[in-house]
Amino acid sequence: MRIGIVGTAWPMRGGIAQYNALLAHALARSHEVDLVSFTRQYPDFLFPGKSQIDTSEDPRRFPATALIDTIAPWSWERAAGHLRRFRPDGLVLKYWMPFFAPAYGWIARGVRRAGPRPLDGGRPRVVAILDNLIPHERRPFDRELTRWFMGAIDAYIVQSHAVRDDLLSLAPGASFLEVPHPVYDQFGSRVPKAEARAKLGLDPAEPLLLFFGFVRRYKGLDILLDALPQVRRTLPARVLVLGEFYEPKQTIVDQVNRLGIEGAVVLRDDYVPDEQVGLYFSAADVVVLPYRSATQSGIVPIAWQLERPVICTDVGGLAEVVAHQETGLVLPPERPDLLAEAIVRYFADHLEERFIPAIAREKLKYSWERMAGAVAELVAGSGQPTPPG
Repeated sequence: MRIGIVGTAWPMRGGIAQYNALLAHALARSHEVDLVSFTRQYPDFLFPGKSQIDTSEDPRRFPATALIDTIAPWSWERAAGHLRRFRPDGLVLKYWMPFFAPAYGWIARGVRRAGPRPLDGGRPRVVAILDNLIPHERRPFDRELTRWFMGAIDAYIVQSHAVRDDLLSLAPGASFLEVPHPVYDQFGSRVPKAEARAKLGLDPAEPLLLFFGFVRRYKGLDILLDALPQVRRTLPARVLVLGEFYEPKQTIVDQVNRLGIEGAVVLRDDYVPDEQVGLYFSAADVVVLPYRSATQSGIVPIAWQLERPVICTDVGGLAEVVAHQETGLVLPPERPDLLAEAIVRYFADHLEERFIPAIAREKLKYSWERMAGAVAELVAGSGQPTPPG
């Protein structure tokens, strides 16, 4: 089949661009793929990070044609025309926030006007892979923009029960398949912890907690910091925070100072290039996701690939992929006291040794081949709605 993909791609950075490249590679093993990307993803005044460009030495890439400017409607028609000339059997859109709904909805409608598709003479089918359908941080017109986007979609892939439920709340009869978020395998395999710490200049012995990814309030870094003094009454743990701040950094700095934990927190307010991600995860004892809300997380698939246990909160789809007391620990959200107890227990009971073999088995379920197969099934039109439950 011929499959078009619309979404961010290298040289733009981030998990979405990496996801699209990995999916495109998986699909290209059996299908002809055309990946269309952005000339501008966000206007600078709307982007809270330092740069939208990937600085990794050898990022995962797939050949892409950059045509779309999210705030230039004429570019949307240019992208749709390019894809119509490709004559796709289907179009895949990775959707995660309503800001992209106008561009995605326009392009999808434009592609649906293409001539008969090669597969069977019908019109191209449009498939949306949903990260979030209802965003964590609500803005005016989110729901209206999302509904307009959904009017151009034939079928969906959801990656958690939470997103499935959001989809069915907006479109009870939607056709969809539920497939878990695949692992990010471009970061290599886990290296010995001592080796990773030596390369990064980290203490070889201290308990090390990793908070990874951009910092926003819903991700609950402040909750982890509130838990840290209680943890440190029992063990000399350090928190390593890796990721750009999408909220005022000074708020976190003030909290660290107020709690008197300056020596126990490392804040790296920067994008982590691909070649360092594997080292930092390998160096950590455990990855902590103290989220207030979630759908699914792209951090857990990185942790699974690098065989790092996870301590997370029971929000959204996190508990669907983190099996309590098998691959990690799951606790109620917004409870620093319970988070501190879980961290202390993790080290006291040597749970890392128990969880790693289970993670090594678990990650085999999260393959790109499985995701590519689901996309092809829906593009072919043979996918059936997955029943709730």
